[in-house]
Amino acid sequence: MSATSNYYSSLLKLCCEARNESQVKKLHCLIIKTLVHLETFLSNNLIGAYSKLDNLTYARHTFDQIYQPNLFSWNTILSAYSKSGRLSQMQDIFDCMSIRDVVSWNVVLSGYASQRSPYNAIKAYKMMLKDDSKYLNRITFSTMLILSSNLCCIYLSEQIHGQIVKFGFESYVFVGSPLMDVYSKAGLICDAKRVFDGMPNRNLVMCNTMITGLLRCGMVKESQKLFQNMSEKDSITWTAMITGLTRNSLDREALNTFREMRLQGLSIDQFTFGSVLTACGALVTLKEGKQIHAYIIRTDYKDNVFVGSALVDMYSKCRNIKYAENIFKRMADKNIVSWTALLVGYGQNGFSEEAIIGFCEMQKNGIYPDDFALGSVISSCANLASLEEGAQFHSRAIVTGLVSFTTVSNALITLYGKCGSIEYSHCLFNDLKFRDEISWTALISGYAQFGKAHETVALFENMLANRLKPDGVTFIGVLSACSRAGLVEKGYHYFESMVKEHGIVPILDHYTCMIDLLSRAGKLEEAKSFIDKMPCWPDVIGWSTLLSSCRLHGNIEIGKWAADSLMGLEPQNPASYVLLTSIYATNRKWDDVARLRRSMRDIGVRKEPGCSWIKYRNKVHIFSADDQSSPYSSQIHAELEKLYVKMIEEGYVPDISSILHDVDESEKIKMLNHHSEKLAIAFGLIFIPPGLPIRVIKNLRVCFDCHTATKFISKITGREILVRDAVRFHLFKDGSCSCGDFW
Repeated sequence: MSATSNYYSSLLKLCCEARNESQVKKLHCLIIKTLVHLETFLSNNLIGAYSKLDNLTYARHTFDQIYQPNLFSWNTILSAYSKSGRLSQMQDIFDCMSIRDVVSWNVVLSGYASQRSPYNAIKAYKMMLKDDSKYLNRITFSTMLILSSNLCCIYLSEQIHGQIVKFGFESYVFVGSPLMDVYSKAGLICDAKRVFDGMPNRNLVMCNTMITGLLRCGMVKESQKLFQNMSEKDSITWTAMITGLTRNSLDREALNTFREMRLQGLSIDQFTFGSVLTACGALVTLKEGKQIHAYIIRTDYKDNVFVGSALVDMYSKCRNIKYAENIFKRMADKNIVSWTALLVGYGQNGFSEEAIIGFCEMQKNGIYPDDFALGSVISSCANLASLEEGAQFHSRAIVTGLVSFTTVSNALITLYGKCGSIEYSHCLFNDLKFRDEISWTALISGYAQFGKAHETVALFENMLANRLKPDGVTFIGVLSACSRAGLVEKGYHYFESMVKEHGIVPILDHYTCMIDLLSRAGKLEEAKSFIDKMPCWPDVIGWSTLLSSCRLHGNIEIGKWAADSLMGLEPQNPASYVLLTSIYATNRKWDDVARLRRSMRDIGVRKEPGCSWIKYRNKVHIFSADDQSSPYSSQIHAELEKLYVKMIEEGYVPDISSILHDVDESEKIKMLNHHSEKLAIAFGLIFIPPGLPIRVIKNLRVCFDCHTATKFISKITGREILVRDAVRFHLFKDGSCSCGDFW
């Protein structure tokens, strides 16, 4: 190697560090002009320079100009093709090599492994073993272990482990760390610990890997013990602990660990910030989240896309969607994770329409949706019960192939369940190649909302038979189904098994389901006794549920107790006044009705107006009671008059008990005939083509008279009418309702 070649090689290195391809080309021209004969050493450096600058054409041309390329020349061009993902050219070069060394083989293995071509990597590894085992080294085994981990193939990992022992590499730390990682990812933490314990010289990397593995497998105490016993800890050690604690739902401990890390004066990176912000979101601790945000602003990570996405997620989970929007808008770079965090945040905070608009904006910005983004926007359609938009996104999922992802298919099951197409929801479920707990829970919840208790229970038992673990949401579906069908004993059984067999601590939603189960079935004293034994008092929904059942069964004493408790929680909530007024009116206590109404006026409480809406030709038509604002009012009222005459002929008797005004009977009947859901149904009969179901959504629970009237309308017109009220679905068909008149 001449001094000239060495000088030019130094200049090439400087140009590469500056990423200056133009200077490399100029230097190459100068070399050609000044040197009669290029040494192989200098040519190899030119190949390396062009490959580092992603100019494979010049790199290959330079290689082809070498009169007698040496092994380093071959390995350099081989590595260039490997790192760039040009696997066919890489293999062609490898096949042309008359001499190969350990570098050659490892470059090929790494190329196939990194470019998701595992079977070619395994094939190359077998050829390597067959050619000569002397080529095996720690890099070979590390590459193959990482490959088997990505494939989730423990059988391959165990074979590699056997060869590691056979060829004497079991004491190499560089091999031990990926081996431990493989076993822990497969849930074989005992095997990972054996590797760790058998390592004579453990370094910091091995300890960090072991901590990550223990936390991954839920062994928190063991990881904390190892963490405390470590004489040396770096930023990765602390971040591994914070991330692991967060994944084990120990979010408060994760925040405390983050505070300790700051006191140690260690550098904090994007992964640390991401994990601790996740903990803040899970704890809904907006104050601490803001403090960490303020700290981030003072660092170099304030413009980091990973940290920005974590901030959007944190503020969304802390119910501060405006802050999340502001963070998102200020982000200079946005990727699919950023957009998905915002879309999910919109959905979680009840801004489902904004989520759909945001999804369209994301596409306009050239961001291609993944399964999480598409799943989130389908979930938003489900929250809106918007079947038309949901079906469009379903079509997109099919076209793009994302429908095969569990996140998307589960969202679709939820969509069709919430839109009343439970049969289609079940068809999607049956078509799934893989069903997880969320898949089962989505279908169970769909059937529960439809009031199909026996189908819900059968699905739940089938889920248990498939050895899947139900969660709290699953039990909410099962318990609510039992309450809507009056299955008191079965509901009690599931509530007890949830605690004793599945170890799930009941939350207020579970207790509310039990209150609903007992009170709806008329067991009001038992419901009162159940409330007295609860570890905490019911929330607004729980008291409203009991009060509603007291109205249904005419129990003034317990109803007043529930109403007083509800007023104590939310004095401005109209539900307590309205339901108690209804109880008094049913018992013809008009003085008490007048007193309650005066109280409502005095403290400024307004009853939430009932309204119903129906979608036709991409437009939502909203109706309130006795509504005259629609341009089709005359047609709608004429249609209702015709229906009323036919209903009376069929035996319909108006139920005026829900009219809480002291007026004569004819006036009450007139009020009943113009309830919002009847106006929406009449609109549907006029405009929705025959053969298609009429879908109506109501913001309150459907009243007894409208329920009876809709059964008659379905029989007279021969139409399917689907009404989604505040509690459940009612499918009216041929004079009957899917709820079995129990709602």
